[in-house]
Amino acid sequence: MDSSSTRRQNTRRKLFDAAVTLIAEQGFSSTTVDEIAERAGVAKGTVYYNFASKTDLFEELLRHGMELLTGALRAAADETAERGGGAAEALDAMIRAGLDFVARRPALAQLYVAELWRTNRAWRPTLTRVRQQAVEVIESVLRDAAAEDDPAAGSDVALTASALFGMVLVTALDWQSFQPERSVDEVHASLARVLQGRLGGVVR
Repeated sequence: MDSSSTRRQNTRRKLFDAAVTLIAEQGFSSTTVDEIAERAGVAKGTVYYNFASKTDLFEELLRHGMELLTGALRAAADETAERGGGAAEALDAMIRAGLDFVARRPALAQLYVAELWRTNRAWRPTLTRVRQQAVEVIESVLRDAAAEDDPAAGSDVALTASALFGMVLVTALDWQSFQPERSVDEVHASLARVLQGRLGGVVR
């Protein structure tokens, strides 16, 4: 990768970090391009060089963030498979990966969850698409679980995958907001018990 491409990626990362922090603090409408540029330590023109508008920046931010989460979930599943672990272990590993992701990027996760309920946004199609990519990673492991005759696998794979995805995100945000004294190990263990001991009975 040449130096100009690296510089542009670094600049975009700074803008993403600045935008997610500001928008989480004061909302999308109240956040200005000037504020984003100032927080990122760049000129206002740099924002428009990289993004056509504030809306374009935020859409790309959501897409980029969700792709990072999808990658973390996929890596957790793949690493489990490489060790010879089964589908239930892969699901557990993905739960941990999701919790770790939110712990590192709570503002991004908060924005994502908030935007899920706003159907009139310009970036809704992008958000829907990248959410589906993340859920499909979980669906793939649930299908493997069904093939293994794992009790964690239910008949409605798509709904179960969505439920697991939402459970991890909302639980992680609740943990970060209201129970930050708990360790990630505690939260992971609690969710793992739900998965291991309750999921099959609920969805079958």
